[in-house]
Amino acid sequence: MKIDPNSSKPLHLQAEEILRRLIEENDYKNGKLLPSETDMSEQLNISRNTLRQAINKLVIEGLLIRKKGVGTKVAKKGIVGGIKNWLSFSQEMKMLGIEIRNFELHISRKKLTEEIANFFNTTPYSDTERCVVLERVRGNKEYPFVYFISYFNPVIPMTGDEDFTRPLYEILETQYNIIAKTSKEEISARLAGEFIAEKLEIKSSDPILIRKRFVYDVNGTPIEYNIGYYRADSFTYTIEAER
Repeated sequence: MKIDPNSSKPLHLQAEEILRRLIEENDYKNGKLLPSETDMSEQLNISRNTLRQAINKLVIEGLLIRKKGVGTKVAKKGIVGGIKNWLSFSQEMKMLGIEIRNFELHISRKKLTEEIANFFNTTPYSDTERCVVLERVRGNKEYPFVYFISYFNPVIPMTGDEDFTRPLYEILETQYNIIAKTSKEEISARLAGEFIAEKLEIKSSDPILIRKRFVYDVNGTPIEYNIGYYRADSFTYTIEAER
């Protein structure tokens, strides 16, 4: 494991590439803890903050699990499907013949939390750097069934005045020449809780599905961090695989 300090590639990206190779080794796939951050940063001759930035990226992608007081290890793979030709929510609903209605639409500019800042490779909680945040409650004509929160990379010169009744990726492509290429997703489940229950007009004890989507452009640059909270009675996630 070597870092090239003379390379034009940032140190945290070099460390990320090393980690991606490391976690493919059988010992780590089988549950062995990764070396401590102190040991790895000394071995790579980089700061712990730089190493932590690389580790956080893989934690966000669901490749690593970090437990305080225990260490970091490779996440066991659950049901994972490779999905090509992925669609935006609007496109998905159009293919299903569902006419979508916006029950709520809010636009704001917010400071980035540590998790989201790590995804965009920028500084968390900065007073000068904020990102456009789009919140929407969407559904069919009868009732809402999903609450979306989208955070956009601060480097995209969005103003918040865009016409968000249009498909998001159409806006990015036509107004900013940014083409969404890759989507990585995580699906989990939990009870709604009071806040989400009010948004989706369900009980706080009702189940919901949480769909995190990490979107990158054609150059591999992260452009959107999206979280969708779905009514479990209105959303089915299907994976088709061929051998």
